[in-house]
Amino acid sequence: MRARAYLPYLAGKLGAAAVSLLAVLVTGFFLFRIVPGDPVKAMTHGAPTSAEQLAALRRQFGLDEPLWRQFTEYCTGALTGDLGTSYQFRAPVGELIAAKLPATLLLTGVAVVLYSALGLWLGTRSAWRHGGLGDRLNTGVALTLWSVPSFWLGLLLITVFSVGAGPVPGLFPSGGMESGGTSGFAYVLDVAHHMVLPVLTLVAVGYAQTLLVMRSSLLDEMGGDYLTTARAKGLRDAAVRRRHAVPNALLPTVTMVFINLGHVAAGSILVETVFSWPGLGGLFYQALSVPDLPLVQGLFVVFAGAMILMNLLADLLHPFLDPRVAR
Repeated sequence: MRARAYLPYLAGKLGAAAVSLLAVLVTGFFLFRIVPGDPVKAMTHGAPTSAEQLAALRRQFGLDEPLWRQFTEYCTGALTGDLGTSYQFRAPVGELIAAKLPATLLLTGVAVVLYSALGLWLGTRSAWRHGGLGDRLNTGVALTLWSVPSFWLGLLLITVFSVGAGPVPGLFPSGGMESGGTSGFAYVLDVAHHMVLPVLTLVAVGYAQTLLVMRSSLLDEMGGDYLTTARAKGLRDAAVRRRHAVPNALLPTVTMVFINLGHVAAGSILVETVFSWPGLGGLFYQALSVPDLPLVQGLFVVFAGAMILMNLLADLLHPFLDPRVAR
């Protein structure tokens, strides 16, 4: 596509992303300050503490400063990469996030790749043979799984495949990332063994959305005159679907896949908590229960920033898939 048409489109999308990031910073600061609980008292872990000691802690963490000053320092630090110091761990928030990020990327990254591929494939097949038994079965299963809460499904899988139910023995660990005491290839197998149930939970809930969006988008394209023309030229049905129908139906699905990639950084708070997975989701739950304001705010910025970035990349990719988008 032409650069003259793309540059204004690029500027508009970058501006929108900047505004979204500013909204995230404002929301992240004020939203978590209405969460019940006193973070200073939580830091003492219930130990007898005098009013002077509490005041000293508030002064140490800047909680005695005016709200506008706390907000400006928070925004300045976030934009420069300084997310503050955790109240409960007494460590830089950035280091805590970096330590937990690999586990989350491993779990949700594998899940996103699997359910995106599965959803695209089944959504394409369902739409191309819409109304048939396979379409009705796929759509029914997808709608059912999409409506199931992920934490409930995770608990059900633990009950059946970890604890064991009836003739089904306990096959997989109920939580954690590793058993310990392994190295090399045995360690890889151990981690993979622990990943089965949480990945299955994420895939079961996540693939349904991809399937339904791809199916709906492809159904909209199937009445197009260009497909009739392609068939009239003698192309096989599979070639018409692969070369013409599917590429034109990918725009909404590409956006959703990129948004799902944004979820890779955020992980799944509920699933990681249910399976005691040592990732960012579990860390967010710990921070919110205190509340540990710097850690909660830092995680919120990382989660939302990943979503904004992935959505921006999807928007920048759209004109190359369909040049009409930038007009």
